[in-house]
Amino acid sequence: MSELTGLEIGQEVAQRTFSERHHPAQHDRWVLAEAVVLSIVTLVAAWSGFAAAKWNTESRLSIAHGNTHHLDANRAFQQSITLRTWDASAFNSWFTAYIAGHKSAAQVAERRFRPEYRVAFNAWLATDPFNNPNAPPGPQSMPQYRAEGAAEAKALDAKADDETARGEHEGEIADDYIRTTVVLASVLFLVGISGHFPRRVRIGLLILGTVLLVGAAMAILRLPGPP
Repeated sequence: MSELTGLEIGQEVAQRTFSERHHPAQHDRWVLAEAVVLSIVTLVAAWSGFAAAKWNTESRLSIAHGNTHHLDANRAFQQSITLRTWDASAFNSWFTAYIAGHKSAAQVAERRFRPEYRVAFNAWLATDPFNNPNAPPGPQSMPQYRAEGAAEAKALDAKADDETARGEHEGEIADDYIRTTVVLASVLFLVGISGHFPRRVRIGLLILGTVLLVGAAMAILRLPGPP
């Protein structure tokens, strides 16, 4: 069996050598076709790899920016909590003095109000809270009340979510380019080894590589270019 296999291999090599010697033009055409396909695949694969790297970098930057905005939002929210606590403490001091009938102490406590809080406090007093059962429970329940940092934290959180979503989308684009690059690498392999096979197999591998190349090129055309 081994001698027969060796004989068959020898015959195949001899036939290929004979064919190449007596049909040099045909042989040159296939070599040229392979060279053209390999050249195109190399350029497209290089472009696809470059685009994948650029989108991957853009994805990391967007996600990093999103994380930074989340940290800034947390700081702004903590600032608003601190101000709310300060406002509540100042109001409790005023309320205790007012109920006890200590006008001077109530005035001192009122002077501790932040200017922004005083606006909400005056609006709350205008509702006659000590006689009106429908009055808001306190100045912080008034629409005029603004705790610095609360709105900023909300805006930063929204911006962070947008940046993170953008980064995830950019990462998906990078993955698509990487998959295309893998397909192109398989084309390089198939066309590269085609010359070591008989004519029919060689043609089949070249056709398969060309089909994969066209499919990969169409996939790249549907993807956005590098940022």
